[in-house]
Amino acid sequence: MKIKKSFIQLLLLILLSFFIGCDVIEDKIRLENQVLDLSGKWKFSIGDDSVWASLDYNDWDWEEIKVPSSWENEGFHGYNGFAWYRKWFELPSEYSNSNLYLRLGFIDDVDETYLNGNLIGLSGGFPPYFLTAFNASRKYFLPNQFLKDGKNLLAVRVYDSQLEGGIINGKIGIYKSGEKGETLMDLIPDVNLPKMWKFNKGDIPEWKEEEYNDSGWHNIFVPAFWETQGYKGYNGFAWYRTKFYLPEEYKSDKFVLMLGKIDDIDQTYVNGKLIGSIGDWGFDDKPIHFNENSEWETFRGYFIPDNILKPGEYNTVAVRVYDGFLDGGIYEGPIGLITQEKYREFWKARKEFSQRLDNYLDTLLNVPQ
Repeated sequence: MKIKKSFIQLLLLILLSFFIGCDVIEDKIRLENQVLDLSGKWKFSIGDDSVWASLDYNDWDWEEIKVPSSWENEGFHGYNGFAWYRKWFELPSEYSNSNLYLRLGFIDDVDETYLNGNLIGLSGGFPPYFLTAFNASRKYFLPNQFLKDGKNLLAVRVYDSQLEGGIINGKIGIYKSGEKGETLMDLIPDVNLPKMWKFNKGDIPEWKEEEYNDSGWHNIFVPAFWETQGYKGYNGFAWYRTKFYLPEEYKSDKFVLMLGKIDDIDQTYVNGKLIGSIGDWGFDDKPIHFNENSEWETFRGYFIPDNILKPGEYNTVAVRVYDGFLDGGIYEGPIGLITQEKYREFWKARKEFSQRLDNYLDTLLNVPQ
């Protein structure tokens, strides 16, 4: 009995979608940009102590376990709870000024990742606001200001609630970002914004102002859902604020502010001026349903008009967010300023890459009758 061509095409499409979702295609594409393979033996200890992120901590008596692998397979069968990984590495000199990012694959369930004692990534939520991120591929930018000549230290705090735990699988290593438009990781900021921002629930118009005093606000890591940082179950209005220094050398450049992805909608201000907005804000004070206004998958890249940024000074970013359902906040990067020229070139390259991928899929799906 003949199988219809349309059925075979559908089956292939489902299989390809699964593989793409599992990063298989991306792994093949990105492996050529690997700078350093970090798979193999890492230092490991169960328990939880913030000092373990420090460069000065002596981990001589820690165990060594294989990465990637569940810690159950490395002799810690049945253990659920907190644990830390530590790994020293030395960056090849030719990459000292490159745009780099770290890939830690899949971690079960939650992680905080530190470079030389500086928090660079967070996925999921630790107790008492536990939220698993076992199915999220960890990819964290390595800010140049945190990298050192010679030896560098990675420290990864992990929490596992049940079953297998740890740095489970993936292409563990440091990668050089390209300019091929293959993934958003190729959008490397020219000016990084701080990882810790100020955060406040509620909605007051004055919070957009450049000189507003936010010293009494809470600190929050960006990018990560606010539910994972003490605001579990909160839906409604909230504001983010941060200050950054723009070097004088950029006075002739035009920039785009990248805020990654925000759940659900936002209005964004630089030095008190509205520069961009995603979502329908016409609901006034009337409650909305998340599926009417949600723009949580839209990438935020806002072109900054002339005469708003102040080179050689500190500048203020304020982001008004409304979340209508489930997770909320600035949850995925990249975060920072990139020149408009680089930003435009990236999206041109991304369109070309998407067309090549579409042609490849069309070829695979062209099954004879």
